[in-house]
Amino acid sequence: MKNMKCKLFVLIAVIAVACTLLCVFICRGGDHEKSTDDKTTEVGDPDDERVEVATVYAVEKSSEPSAKFSRDVDKVMKSVSGLKTTGKTVLGARRGKSAAFSEGSGGIGDGLAGLLGGSAEASMVRKKSAPRKSKLAAAVRAEVSDSDESRDETFVRKRIVGGSHNNRKSGLLTAGEWNDLDNWKFWSGILNDNDFYGKTEYWKFFPKNLVAVRLVDANGTGFANVTVELLKRDSLEFATKTDNEGYAYCWINLFSDDKKELEAKDFSLKVNGEHFKGPFKLTAKGDEKLNVNVIFKKGIKHAKAKADVAFIVDATGSMRDEIQFLKSDLTQIINHASAESKVALRTAALFYRDVGDEFLTRHDDFSNDVSKTQKYISEQDADGGGDYPEAVHTALEASLQNLSWDASARSRIAFLILDAPAHYEPQIIESLQKSIALYAKNGIKLIPVAASGVDKDTEFMLRFFDVSTGGTYVFLTDDSGIGNSHIKASVGDHKIESLADLMVRLIKKYVK
Repeated sequence: MKNMKCKLFVLIAVIAVACTLLCVFICRGGDHEKSTDDKTTEVGDPDDERVEVATVYAVEKSSEPSAKFSRDVDKVMKSVSGLKTTGKTVLGARRGKSAAFSEGSGGIGDGLAGLLGGSAEASMVRKKSAPRKSKLAAAVRAEVSDSDESRDETFVRKRIVGGSHNNRKSGLLTAGEWNDLDNWKFWSGILNDNDFYGKTEYWKFFPKNLVAVRLVDANGTGFANVTVELLKRDSLEFATKTDNEGYAYCWINLFSDDKKELEAKDFSLKVNGEHFKGPFKLTAKGDEKLNVNVIFKKGIKHAKAKADVAFIVDATGSMRDEIQFLKSDLTQIINHASAESKVALRTAALFYRDVGDEFLTRHDDFSNDVSKTQKYISEQDADGGGDYPEAVHTALEASLQNLSWDASARSRIAFLILDAPAHYEPQIIESLQKSIALYAKNGIKLIPVAASGVDKDTEFMLRFFDVSTGGTYVFLTDDSGIGNSHIKASVGDHKIESLADLMVRLIKKYVK
């Protein structure tokens, strides 16, 4: 009887142990999930920076997640969706180097900080049907020609959120445009704004007063590529060339803040080498709009229907993601612009970095064969950089010295695509002034394209560049959902377009 009781006790104990093991097996994973480095991560702990990564990887590896597991994923995503990063570069750090849990980000997607740049992106990752990790790796190889082993899978997921997948399409980046010359009252007002008043003194650019001219024939058609010089008591004040519509913008005291009251009688114009006898009107800060002086001329030949278009691109590490998308966009831009324009286009490209990098500038000169420029752009990548500023002044100098601009062309345009300002040193400021003066003198419109790292100082530097050369300001926006947040431009009402369409439109506008 005693043996019988012992056997019964052992049987009950075995059954109890089996039931316990069964319960553990069934409930396994309900409260914890394994992270990618085989360490246990608390699913409900929003303070652990690994939570989001571990959870997303678990979704990718599980083909049939349980309902409870799905609820846990939602719980985790909600807990991290409010996390935000500054989206700004930490000065003194190397820009463009991926760090898994860095607060600073110079580009669109440096590590987890880029992925968690806002709650909208986090929720988009959660709602996206997650592919297996092997497919993500394939997406990296297919999308990123300059594959960097140091970049983690969070970078890949964010790129996929942008809508590219294996077959990335161009036209995903969105942008706006603002022309300060066409909105002179707004421009005058913003230069007086308390928040921006000091930008002119900071960059030593003072685009406040000018003589605006339009040179036309008897039919009212503008003469392009005609030299216009503004003289102040027989001394050259400013020199430029008319654009494709016959407009020329001659600035007064562009690089000095001379507060003396201006009088029209102190200035005269020389058009195509001949003195123009006024009177003519000045345009000053505070005027409602530009005062355009229309000049009728005879005996001038219209410029030939040809144009030069150059792309000057920051190729430091923080521009890695932009360059990947720009490769597709610039190909589309060149294709459409050359096919749709009745003007013979030549294209060129110049890429720049900073002192101490693999290269400072490198370029592919102007060519009638647009495929040559496209091929050169497709071979470029982004790397290097250091402190926040880059060698902008060197890029502008090189674009003037190394690119063979056609002096007889109807128009010349340079798109300057960047996410950081020039270094702030007296000799560099002087270099910028000289380059912009030469751009204007040679009739080259500078059209900046501001990317995600741009701050207000950089925005105004770029706007000083474009307004001084008769160009316009272009800035990327958040509407595409790609990358870190872009600073809100200090402009009026504007239209949002795809960057590719916008640039094609501007090329056609300024070369027709």
